[in-house]
Amino acid sequence: MKRFLITLFVVIFAVSSSVYAQEPCADDINDITDCPQEGCGEHEFDPELNKVKNIASDPQQPVLRSFRWMKGLEDPKSFTEKNKNRDELKQLGEGQKIMVVAWALVARKGGKETCNCGLSAEKDTDNHIVLVDPAIKKPEVEKHECSSITAEFTPRVRLEHPKLGRGTLNKLIDPRSTSTRKPVGKLLVRVTGLLMFDSHHFLQSPLTRDNNWEIHPVLKMEYCPEDETCTGESDANWRSIEDE
Repeated sequence: MKRFLITLFVVIFAVSSSVYAQEPCADDINDITDCPQEGCGEHEFDPELNKVKNIASDPQQPVLRSFRWMKGLEDPKSFTEKNKNRDELKQLGEGQKIMVVAWALVARKGGKETCNCGLSAEKDTDNHIVLVDPAIKKPEVEKHECSSITAEFTPRVRLEHPKLGRGTLNKLIDPRSTSTRKPVGKLLVRVTGLLMFDSHHFLQSPLTRDNNWEIHPVLKMEYCPEDETCTGESDANWRSIEDE
């Protein structure tokens, strides 16, 4: 039963990720470099959500936050289908550059989304990363994904940082992983990116997770080698996945 529920969760996540996707919004959009920051969202669910998803860089100094802090973030009180002003979200923290230590369990290929103009090639789509509490001694996707938080590699960031993708991360989690074989294991990572509230899943397509806050986009990711000790406060022993 537990395995069935996890499988059902993954299917729902995959469907919900593309439920408001569409075909490329114009014949001249061939890859992500042709897609505007608002994506195909001018008349879609929430074009302002697309804009915050599609930020490619940010000059802020990151603030170290704990995994439990992120899981404890509240949903907005006034954000509704009729009121999609994101000012309240900014007051709650959206747009802050944060750094979080967590176990990374898997990075999955995303599907078509309006933020990426309905493109489907792997280079033009997001990667969905499952992060769980670093205090868990033996984390497993089947047991702990329902209490995970989501981080996402995006194609716009990969234009300058091509190794910020699922292939690099999954190989570090499990060297035996391939495009068809999911990684088995865990990797301690320090994720730097922007705090973002996924208003689509909040209003229209809920997921089984503690809240709708994500690290999206991921702008930097470091990992701790198995034989080393790493802490969030110190840069010692962390290695960039882009050096792999």
